[in-house]
Amino acid sequence: MPTEAGRTGPAGPAPGALLLCRAVPGAVAPVAHLLREPMQVVRAGDGWSVLVPEGGPWRDGGEPVDRVVTGWATALAVGAPWSVLALWWDADHAGFLLASGFRRPVGFVWLANGVPVGEDEAMRTFAVRVGLDPVLDVQALERLSKTDAGVDARARLRGLLAILARVGVSLPPSLAPGEPAGRLREAAALLPDSLPVAWPGGREAAERRTADHSRLGPWMPWTGDPRARALALAQVAAGVPLLAWGLRRRSGGWVAAGGLLLANGTLGLAYGLMYPRD
Repeated sequence: MPTEAGRTGPAGPAPGALLLCRAVPGAVAPVAHLLREPMQVVRAGDGWSVLVPEGGPWRDGGEPVDRVVTGWATALAVGAPWSVLALWWDADHAGFLLASGFRRPVGFVWLANGVPVGEDEAMRTFAVRVGLDPVLDVQALERLSKTDAGVDARARLRGLLAILARVGVSLPPSLAPGEPAGRLREAAALLPDSLPVAWPGGREAAERRTADHSRLGPWMPWTGDPRARALALAQVAAGVPLLAWGLRRRSGGWVAAGGLLLANGTLGLAYGLMYPRD
């Protein structure tokens, strides 16, 4: 059993994150490669997968974990036809963020002791986008946004996952929010359906993604569909300023987000020119 010291860093609980994607692992892994972060992807319920990152940007680069996962979730959601829910935590806070296409992400934050610092409206918007019941589930979410002595941020994340079970989310028991990123990735690697995600290099990545396009669905930018080419153009347009902003801020999360969008869009445009569809 891990000791409390093993769960914490010098200033409190060690940072960590989980990225829940509304797609099967085989569809998520080829897209997640371009984040250039070692991860494991495993099934997380009916129609859901979870990416478990190693955590280099906040462990070695000193970046805030919430900023990193916001960039990752935004890039993954724009670069693919499924939504991404990021769960994150550090010594002082914990929270979640839902990214869906080009829509503005929505999320909520709690202090480490569970005190909410988000807005109730965010919970209602989140419920609509995920497809939760507009009455019963929204009431349960709103309880998470109220002060409740004795319920810390980690317990709030567990409560959120319990509500999300109604839309098919089911995390493996070994992937409990609040644990250090390294321990979570080690646990994920031991699961029977786990797939490794790592940056394989530009040419190999392009070949792999082209080979896998048929199982990723008709909206992916490398299928050559006219609507997909429009999405590829939008990804390039969004990726360039994100990449520039990330480089100025020296933010690995936003550099990865901009790079993923730019690479996705460029590959989609190139594929559309090489293999046009009438």
